[in-house]
Amino acid sequence: MSEWLTKTLTLNTGAKIPIVGLGVFTSRDPIEQAKATPWVLTALQAGYRHIDTAWIYGTEKPVGDAIKASGIPREELFITTKLPWNHTKRVQWSIDQSLKNAGLDYFDLYLVHWPHSVAYDENEPRPRNPDGQIKLDETGNFNDTWAEMEKVLASGKVKAIGLSNFSIKTMEELFKTAKVMPAMLQVEMHPYLAQNELLAYCKEKGITVTAYAPTGYAIVRKDPTVGEIATHYGATPTQVILSWHVGRGVVVIPKSADAGRQKENCQILNLSEVDVQIINGLERNQRVCNKPDEFGNVSGWSMERLGWM
Repeated sequence: MSEWLTKTLTLNTGAKIPIVGLGVFTSRDPIEQAKATPWVLTALQAGYRHIDTAWIYGTEKPVGDAIKASGIPREELFITTKLPWNHTKRVQWSIDQSLKNAGLDYFDLYLVHWPHSVAYDENEPRPRNPDGQIKLDETGNFNDTWAEMEKVLASGKVKAIGLSNFSIKTMEELFKTAKVMPAMLQVEMHPYLAQNELLAYCKEKGITVTAYAPTGYAIVRKDPTVGEIATHYGATPTQVILSWHVGRGVVVIPKSADAGRQKENCQILNLSEVDVQIINGLERNQRVCNKPDEFGNVSGWSMERLGWM
């Protein structure tokens, strides 16, 4: 087992979060989602103790099934899930649904998945308007949602609460009413989207950052500069990129259903300062995961409203 699977960061709650975890996002196909259990179990057997899922991923139950099959004591695991954007008016109900899905008594971390709210449709988590745009619910705001998240925290059903896809702009608005400082911010982050200002802001506030899509997919992994550095270390581009994140004090949750790559993903390197600076130089503010659609929006909100510009 890689020693890096036991390395942790300390949240502002005092809890320890493993710095390398497994992301459990898959396709929107329920059949494919249900197939996640075996590869989550493989990761747990390989030593992973941090698992990141979400209600909207459809993988809370497969994660729970893998945990049960692993026989690993619950207290040795760190499990994250997320409040979906269509449940922002039913937060208390939603956390109970997520706990039931996973067969757990609590989650270690519960994130607001997006700053905006989408209209509730029990049959469609991504409802659309006639013109094809995401059908938003503008009758509330994320300040209201966060107040409900604080109640979930107080209930003991989760050990910490945080945010996903928020920006400095949206967090500043949230902090006008928040009584509990978020423990975590999860955002897209990789060498092409280093998010330096956001990372510095979070460190100043005591908010830990998790990078999703941390390798930047093949777009970044195939960057010639990353390849040259990987060759120098006798490593893979993935290992170089994940090591760059960890060196910045960022949690990584790469997703892989392959046992070999799961083991590869937790082999963290000690990159030289020169190589770190070279990787830093790849920044180009390029999103490879959540990009603007044909309407110029990301899942219903403009880049400006999200604070992503």
